[in-house]
Amino acid sequence: MPSKDLIALFGPTAVGKTEVALALARLLRGAGEDPVAVSADALQVYAGLEILTGAATAQQRTQLEHRLVSFLPVDAEFSAGQYAELAHSEIDALLADHRRPIVVGGTGLYLRAALADLSLRPPPRAGVRERWQEELQRVGPEALHAVLVARAPWAAEQIAPTDSHRILRALELDDAGDLEPHAGESELWTGTMRVPTLLVGLTAERERLYGQIDARVEAMLAAGVEDEVRAANAAGASRTARKALGFQDLLSGDVEAMKRRTRNYARRQLTWMRKLHGILHIDVTDRSAQSVAEEIHTHWQRG
Repeated sequence: MPSKDLIALFGPTAVGKTEVALALARLLRGAGEDPVAVSADALQVYAGLEILTGAATAQQRTQLEHRLVSFLPVDAEFSAGQYAELAHSEIDALLADHRRPIVVGGTGLYLRAALADLSLRPPPRAGVRERWQEELQRVGPEALHAVLVARAPWAAEQIAPTDSHRILRALELDDAGDLEPHAGESELWTGTMRVPTLLVGLTAERERLYGQIDARVEAMLAAGVEDEVRAANAAGASRTARKALGFQDLLSGDVEAMKRRTRNYARRQLTWMRKLHGILHIDVTDRSAQSVAEEIHTHWQRG
């Protein structure tokens, strides 16, 4: 009998997570289960960026219900802490209703936030980020890094003087009094789960994956992703929404840069996967979604 309450699918972009989830859902229904997908993707939360973020299509959602997809307007800010609260609520409610959650995503932090109780830092107070961003434009990252060295040398040691994003975040946390050695980093790589979970990592031969990424970008272009991004930009897309891979590249018309960034992101996702504890690795190269789903289903049934 299965001993795991939920199944989690992680993998790099374009590896085929959604198709595997759909095939797995069919197998679960055949075994009397009622599956529901819970997205673990930082950008698929935004309505109006479905093509760019590779969210499940309307047709795919008729085959498998998806939660935490396309529910947020593009001008809204969003954080991993907010996501964790929503994901825990969805998973707990599904289990209480005797439904089977399938957590599906490629954002490593969001995956762990869904599956574990992480000590996530709070978002900055209103106006703090803007103030530090103005200072960054005025003096540059190295000068702000020097400020961080004076305030919290232990934190500055872990951040390159040119890493504007991490420098700003550290100064925001210091302003909030929350810049302390944090449990959240080590929690990412433990096997701790809120509920028993079969964690599956989908991989593919590297060059084959890169080819699939390039083909996916071309398919996005054919589907109208450039118009989608322009519309989101005109609607005042938030700082977090603009982090979607390819957003800025498409605004500037640089498709090759989008492909390159996506390949680089896939490498980082694979690095995340290697660090995850207790993960079942499955190479999907030259395999159908159905055969991969059957392997996952067999592992789940065996507990």
